This record gives sequence, structure tokens and C-alpha cells, in this order.
Amino acid sequence: MTRLTEEFRRAWHGVTQPSPLLGTVFATICLLLATLLRWSLAHIRSDIFFSPYIPAVFLACALGGRRVGTATALAGGVLGLVVHFGASTVDVARFVLLAVYLVACALMIWGLSHYRTIAAQQRAISMRLTEEEAYRKLVVDELQHRLKNKTSTIHAVLHQVLHDQPQVWASIDRRIRALATADDLITKVDGQGCDLKDLLLAELGPYGHVRFDLNGEPLFLPAKLAVSLSLVFHELATNAGKYGAFASPRGFLQVAWTRTDDRLKLTWDETEGPAVEDVGKPGFGTKLLGVALLPFDGKTETSFLKTGIHCTMQCRIPPS
Repeated sequence: MTRLTEEFRRAWHGVTQPSPLLGTVFATICLLLATLLRWSLAHIRSDIFFSPYIPAVFLACALGGRRVGTATALAGGVLGLVVHFGASTVDVARFVLLAVYLVACALMIWGLSHYRTIAAQQRAISMRLTEEEAYRKLVVDELQHRLKNKTSTIHAVLHQVLHDQPQVWASIDRRIRALATADDLITKVDGQGCDLKDLLLAELGPYGHVRFDLNGEPLFLPAKLAVSLSLVFHELATNAGKYGAFASPRGFLQVAWTRTDDRLKLTWDETEGPAVEDVGKPGFGTKLLGVALLPFDGKTETSFLKTGIHCTMQCRIPPS
């Protein structure tokens, strides 16, 4: 019984075609119920011949597809002609009603078949996307695992090289551990989201907590927005480490954010960094800053000032 119920459910949802036996039995039941309905209506009007069979055709086609629906429509037409309730007789009017009934059934069967085809295509696309998402997660997990292994290897090699320089090792050890912590946080963000300040601390922590200042109220970011902002922050922090505030002994970074309704505004101000003399052609990082927040009705504006980079970000915070 469970197997039959499961087959019926899958066929009704268009996942699979029902077995010929199930399709035939279901269509027969629909025709019997339609005939019973027609007999009941005959007590009110005896000239109702084909209308009760239209729902039967619809149900049979929805379950079994075009062939079962067509067979049910033809069987209903035959029953409407040969089975009599009351004193009615077969005349020209009944054949006209039969033609109208068959046309209506043909249109209905075509519509249901078209719908089933579209539903099957959408189901196939959904399955493919699900498989691609599972594969993407597998690849990301594998890359994360390899990254952890590489970080551990680098950590061990540097520990051996700097074994006789404990002060230098202490400084490097703290930064490597901070980088590993940041990677772990980004991995968790992809599925859970996180607080904006925690995200910034994870990205900026490896450069030293005395090198930056964060101003803003606690703000939880949904997963997709958190991932996009983490990419932006990572790019800005990397740029600051190479050419900006973190590349100078006196460099300093201020990050401030405010929320108004569902809009987030964040400013990134670097000061006392190396002078920006020449801005090259836009690279991958610049392009990333320009498009990362577009899915959230946002934008990023970057200015290269004498005091350092000034970046303003605005975006919509989607509901959690």
C-alpha cells in the first residue's frame, strides 16, 4: 500500500509516469464517479450528457498524462452517447454537445500536457542547480581544508626558522593565528551570517588592533550580504596592507557604519599611509568593489585622497 501511495504521489506531482495499471484504474474510477454524478443530476435535468466527464478528464490527465487523458475523454464521450438517464434520446443536439465536449477536452489536455512539460523542465533545472550547489560546497570545503593545511605548514616552518628569535616569532605567530581565525569565520558566514563588527575584526585583526578603530552599533548581517561584505573588506584590507594605511608605520584606519531602516552605510577611511601617486588601470579588486553590493541595491564609491583611500559603501540589508 505504501508503494502504491508513493507511486500515486510521484505521478500526481509529475515526477514519474504512473504504471499503465494505475493510470487505467484511476481513469476508470474517475469515469464511474462522473457517471454517478451525471445520474444524480439527471433527477434535475436529463439533458446533461458530457459536462460531468470534464473533471474526470482533468484528473486523469493530471495524473497519467496526455494518453490517459485522451482515453478518458473518448470514454466519457461514448458514455454520454450510449448511457441514458431519463427519457432523453440521441439527437443532433447531443452530437453537437459531443463536439463541444471533445474540443474542450482537447484544449484542457493540451494545457495540462504543456504544464507538465514546463514543470518537468523546471524540476530538471532545479535538480541540476542543487547538484551544482552540492558540488560547489564540496569544492569550497576541500579548498578550506587545503588552506588550513597550508597555514599549518607555514606556521610550522616559520616556527622552526625563528626558533632562536622568540620576539619575532611571537609577533608572526599571533598574526598567522589571526589569519586562520578570519578564514574560519568566513566559512561559517556562508551559511549562518554574522555580526558586522566580528567580520571586520576577523579581517583586520592580523594587522594589529592598534592600527584601526571601529565605530557602529551591533548589526547582524544575513549570510549572503555577510559573504559579499567579507569579500569587499578582504580586498580593502589587502590593499591597505600592500599600499595603504597598514603599509606605513603611522598608518591608521577608521571604519564607521550606520543603519537607517533597512539601509546600511559604511565608510572606510585610511590616513597616514604612503602617498598615492599613480592609480593604475582597474584590476580584479576594483571590479569586485564595483559589483559586490549590486545584488543588494548597493554601490561602492572609492576616492584616492592624499591622506589615503576613502571608501563609502551603501546597500540594503535583506531580512534574515
